[in-house]
Amino acid sequence: MMKTSVHWFRHGLRIHDNPALLQSICNSDKFYAVFIFDGETAGTKLAAYNRIRFLTEALGDLDNYFRKQGSQLHVFKGDPVEIFRMLHKSCGISRLTFEQHQRNDFTTEVQGEILRSYKDCEAIWNKRDDAVRHLCEELGIDLVECTSHTLWNPFDIIKANGGQPPLTYEMFLHVSSLLGLPPRPSPYPDWSDVLFGEITDGLAGKVGLCPKIPTPEELGFFQECEEACPYVGGETAALKHLEERLRVEEDAFRDGYILPNQVNPDILGPPMSMSAALRFGCLSVRKFFWEVQEVYFKLHKGLPPPSHSLTAQLIWREFFYCMSANNPKYDKMKGNPICIDIPWYEDEEHFNAWKDGRTGYPFIDASMRQLRKEGWIHHVCRTAVACFLTRGDLWISWEKGLQVFLKYLIDADWSVSAGNWMWVSSSAFERQLDCSTCICPVNYGRRVEPTGDYISIICEQCSCRCYNEVRKLA
Repeated sequence: MMKTSVHWFRHGLRIHDNPALLQSICNSDKFYAVFIFDGETAGTKLAAYNRIRFLTEALGDLDNYFRKQGSQLHVFKGDPVEIFRMLHKSCGISRLTFEQHQRNDFTTEVQGEILRSYKDCEAIWNKRDDAVRHLCEELGIDLVECTSHTLWNPFDIIKANGGQPPLTYEMFLHVSSLLGLPPRPSPYPDWSDVLFGEITDGLAGKVGLCPKIPTPEELGFFQECEEACPYVGGETAALKHLEERLRVEEDAFRDGYILPNQVNPDILGPPMSMSAALRFGCLSVRKFFWEVQEVYFKLHKGLPPPSHSLTAQLIWREFFYCMSANNPKYDKMKGNPICIDIPWYEDEEHFNAWKDGRTGYPFIDASMRQLRKEGWIHHVCRTAVACFLTRGDLWISWEKGLQVFLKYLIDADWSVSAGNWMWVSSSAFERQLDCSTCICPVNYGRRVEPTGDYISIICEQCSCRCYNEVRKLA
């Protein structure tokens, strides 16, 4: 019997370390690679221009890759259930594969809900995925879901912790150490025996097939302020950027320190963070983890690496994914079991001033204006503006700040972004409401970038009032 496979790209927009893709082409008589714009996939429900541009660039990079293999990335608009139903009817698909964030192999009850076999660590996607699973069961389509978006399966962490996620970072380190090191990346696919399927013109109109990779404008997203994102979306750009990042890591290891992006934050230089590529899955987190380990091994032969501290930023990412796995209210204060209920102020005027970069504090305003223009700001700027909005100055809820980040940041990740906002606002993870640790919106900027050039460059681009105040801070 002929086996026709479809691999559904969602977050894992890459070819390397893609075990679900490997399963899709294994013993397959015909293969289709698809992506579906359903209004929510990859965070498109709330996204602004820069995030959508990054996404469409990543899809274009995948499409270029498949065209070199003699096929293409089939991009659809519509409901995944209806599209897969039509593809089953017209193309006879018998196997569907996708990168499922996690698999839950144990049964437990969380807030009255019995966990199913499969769960996404970002709980907001479970309804969509469950609908597709029910369709596959109804039509007899084999469903293959593989984990590769995280280093460890968060449900393995939860299981090892007695059925509950570890509530502190230190406890997460302990529990994850019991599981051992993360798996190595999967091998690269061999396309030599793969026969690619085609979609007829008649079927294309029925299933909402896009004639080409759509632009942001064709998807209904338009520029707000002459956006100029410093990143290019796609696996090709991500792997090239990884090479540059590893050279920086190697220099740091040679000089005797780790995490150079944190030890020596450079908010004027080109961004070195890999977070956007990780968020869309253009870069495998397992590849990043092991490449950093190998660089350390090469320079310090025979010496074990400082384990979690070597890749602490990636471990924090894992921690936040684990915390969100069973918590659909993770991005809310009300109904969120890990979040403190704080009586935040309701002040739209102050909130809009913060959002638009009109607070009158040059460093805060420059950071927020860079966020809207570039879709990215350094983590020290993120900490500053988040503290300013919440417990530092305005005392406005972190939920409102999260929505702004989810819209404008190209690397905005539901689990990680919400976790960081709760952390900075002292709303969760055992952080104490200690005003002595709040960030001064003036002195912090002076310390991070004492020349004032950051404020000057950003504010000169938008000709804002705080440009005239720059030299007073420098």
